[in-house]
Amino acid sequence: MRSIFPFLLCVAAVAPFARAAPASQPDAPTPKPPATPRNEVQAAEPAASTALKALLDEHMEFLVRIYPVEMGSMRGDERYNDKLSDLSPAAFASRRAEMQSRLGRLGQIHPSGLTSAERLNADLLGYELSLAIEQGRYFPEQMPINSLRGPHIDLPQLPTMLPFRTPKHYADYAARLEAIPLLLDQTIEQMRAGLAAKRVPPKVVLRQSVGLVRALASPAIERDPALSPFYAPFTSLPEADAGAARARAAISGALVPAYRRLADFLEKEYLPACRETLSISEGVDGPAAYQMALRYHTTTDLTADEIHQIGLDEVSRIRADMLKVIALTDWEERTQLEGDELISAFLEFLRTDKRFYFRSGEEILMRYRDLAKRIDPELPRLFKTLPRNTFGIKEMPPLAAKTGPMAYFNPGSIRSGVPGTFYANTFYLEMSPSYLMVSLTLHEAAPGHHFQLAIADELEGVHKFRTVADYTAYSEGWALYCERLGLEIGDAAEGATPAKPGDVVGGLYSDPYDSFGRLSDEILRAVRLVVDTGVHNKGWARDQVVRYMRDNTACSEAEIQSEATRYIGNAGQACAYKIGELTIRRLRARAEKELGPAFDLREFHDRVLGGGAMPMPVLEGTIDRWIEEAGVRNAGVSSPAAGPNR
Repeated sequence: MRSIFPFLLCVAAVAPFARAAPASQPDAPTPKPPATPRNEVQAAEPAASTALKALLDEHMEFLVRIYPVEMGSMRGDERYNDKLSDLSPAAFASRRAEMQSRLGRLGQIHPSGLTSAERLNADLLGYELSLAIEQGRYFPEQMPINSLRGPHIDLPQLPTMLPFRTPKHYADYAARLEAIPLLLDQTIEQMRAGLAAKRVPPKVVLRQSVGLVRALASPAIERDPALSPFYAPFTSLPEADAGAARARAAISGALVPAYRRLADFLEKEYLPACRETLSISEGVDGPAAYQMALRYHTTTDLTADEIHQIGLDEVSRIRADMLKVIALTDWEERTQLEGDELISAFLEFLRTDKRFYFRSGEEILMRYRDLAKRIDPELPRLFKTLPRNTFGIKEMPPLAAKTGPMAYFNPGSIRSGVPGTFYANTFYLEMSPSYLMVSLTLHEAAPGHHFQLAIADELEGVHKFRTVADYTAYSEGWALYCERLGLEIGDAAEGATPAKPGDVVGGLYSDPYDSFGRLSDEILRAVRLVVDTGVHNKGWARDQVVRYMRDNTACSEAEIQSEATRYIGNAGQACAYKIGELTIRRLRARAEKELGPAFDLREFHDRVLGGGAMPMPVLEGTIDRWIEEAGVRNAGVSSPAAGPNR
């Protein structure tokens, strides 16, 4: 799972999921994925090219202005280094009007005057603007808090995401601390608007939120602001430092009272009015809200029923592989049972045997760091392009860890001088069994989220707009694809060799327990298709979700409960992983079949990552053109190169 300031991003121009238009409004047009460009490269008309570039520049400036942290400071643009996002209703109305204007002007540019690469840029911009405008009809900013995001989870992570190299960096950060109370008051204002519209989340997703918010407003922090996570950048400076003094005053005099107001609002006014029901389809915006959420996250037109069936089929396939792996373990009961009974007993064994669990958070971190170092030297064999930026592995902040997943990744930027960070949850030791660590390291770090995000950030020869694009199916599909890629990664230090096609162990998964952990992680993503659609389309209760996960994954009980809450509060998001991964695997299989011995895995990976994030239909068109051009080249006929150069 990746995280780029989910709270601020979810309530700004492009929300992570949409809600259907209220019944009183006409149906909004559904944005379609951008068309893939033709193979030929056309000569562009200067006027059309100039107009498009102006719109792309304008949109990037817009993104930096409304996302001053994640699109500005985190990417090395420090013009708004002392600002936070404006979350007021008036700001959202203004943004939507601005995007509508930009979309209208984009429509006046005739595509015949653009090159193939420019047409792709125009189509992607139109796709994002259309989707954001449609989402605006459903006011996602009115439900900004759930178990994974909110100003109590994301804002305290500011110190880990920003550079602190100069006195101005510290002064700008202190100014941001002084601006947080306004942002919290705007958050309350938006949630009150949601209450008035009956647009509220299920109570279960906010169960722990009040306590987490109050933790930032504790009397201890009020007495000693240095105890606040917001003060972290100043701990190495003398107390007399002007920036440090300013930060302490902001924390005790403004932040603590503001978080206390938010906690009181949640406890006394908001939570009592939230829904008892779980499904987004039972919210004020109705069943169409879920289909829109699926369309947004998967970038496909798959229906909830189709996704549910894909999940069931994948669960069945992966369970068959699990039986093969169990037979290779040293578990004494492996020969005494069979079928579903065997898998259930083995899952219970994994959850309860102490050899798979660590005694401290530091042991967990050391294991992840060791794995990352083992993986790193093997990657050039599979990748032509390696990111320039680095990443580190750290303990997940406690406020995020209490309700967070097993791990997540925050990207850095070579431009800002901030490395990426793989955050591991050490709060609940039972959430981090050793057999899940290989696949999770591949997913969150390298070559998963770190490669995808850093390579996109470092792209050259494309408009900056393409370096910041974000589609859940693409980013999470790639990371899940990388988990399976571990079968193909040898480990010279451990004497492991890559698995042969069809093998269930090998490469980094030479230990059958690690291999089963990979399958458990993969089946978790298949299970998500089943339970997400189960809750939001078929009316499943929470205990049905928990039972299905318990029967089909090796997740600990703590992780199962955390994941169940996540799916309830983030409709559709968890479906993107498997849909994206299946798409990438299908495209690779097509390329391998059509190119035969000429297939180059390093080149395939370059084509998947080398143009920034894309909706699935656009990625498919990109790979199809590469297959066609590679076939022409291999036949001895020259062909224009496709895709941007890095």
